[in-house]
Amino acid sequence: MKFNSLFSFLVPKESKFFPMIIKEGEYCYEAAKLLTEFFEHGTDHEKTKEMYARIKEYEMKGDRLVEEIYGELNDTFITPFDREDIHDLCDNLDDVLDFITSSAKRVMMFQPHHIPKRMFGMADNIQQGCEAINKVLKQLNGVNKHSDKALEQCNKLHELEHAADDLYEQFITDIFVEYANDSVELIKLKEIMYELEKATDKAKNVGKAVKTIIVKYA
Repeated sequence: MKFNSLFSFLVPKESKFFPMIIKEGEYCYEAAKLLTEFFEHGTDHEKTKEMYARIKEYEMKGDRLVEEIYGELNDTFITPFDREDIHDLCDNLDDVLDFITSSAKRVMMFQPHHIPKRMFGMADNIQQGCEAINKVLKQLNGVNKHSDKALEQCNKLHELEHAADDLYEQFITDIFVEYANDSVELIKLKEIMYELEKATDKAKNVGKAVKTIIVKYA
């Protein structure tokens, strides 16, 4: 038996972290679903303001929850995983929510004339990533029993991020051709897509953080 596994068996650990981390993943997933719907109304300024407020609410809930988790880390003697691993995981979950929100905020502020097809594709990529996050976080409690399933979701996040990189490159190529004579619209769309792409980077980092936990405890 590995030392970590033996230590885990002998010393009871606080289980309160699992439901909080799972809830943070659920906030990411709900915000991502809203983001996909948000882009369907991307040129309707009043509708985007309304939907942005709903996305922002999830970000604020997530911020409060992450701060609560950090407080518990300081106050809890025995944690289910290394403190720095929990902190890193929550940092990246918080970043996913931040970039989802900032993407919606830029659409609301910039009011682009239309939403390009590849932007819808990026929003769908983020939703798929947050679905994978939601699944993998629910497997953390007892990860040593089903590490294969957790790794499957981590690998999916890695693949989605690669697909997002390709999508972003294709998008940039397209808009520099299509908007060669409209630099203002080009800048708007580029800024929005950049925030979306960063959300996929952070989603991949969630997978990396979970993989680190799996290596230590599975």
